Amino acid sequence: MRGRRGPGLVGTMARTAVIAGTATAVSGKVSAGQQQKAAQQAAAQEQQAQLAAAQQQAQVDAAVQAAMAQQAAAAPVAPAAPAAPAAPAGGDTIAQLEKLAGLKAAGVLTDEEFAAQKAKILGS
Repeated sequence: MRGRRGPGLVGTMARTAVIAGTATAVSGKVSAGQQQKAAQQAAAQEQQAQLAAAQQQAQVDAAVQAAMAQQAAAAPVAPAAPAAPAAPAGGDTIAQLEKLAGLKAAGVLTDEEFAAQKAKILGS
């Protein structure tokens, strides 16, 4: 009989198990590295998108402020209040006085306000 030339069936199975386990560990490590790299790239892209959105918002805000400043500069100065109208004639004067008396009776006008408005209506 001849002597054995190799590790035999059990040795071969053990070696195969070690190689398979090592290959699985290496494969898992490579896969985890790839996933981590992909996650980092996604985070970097999200940060770039947020930065771009913030820059765009800043540009919009600046444009709005410039437009408001331009409108404020171009806005005409409000005219002075018109002069008091001339005293109305006849029946309209009586209607205004009655309305004024009603406001005073309701407590909306003080005696001083009533007197001032009455003087305006009567033109004195």
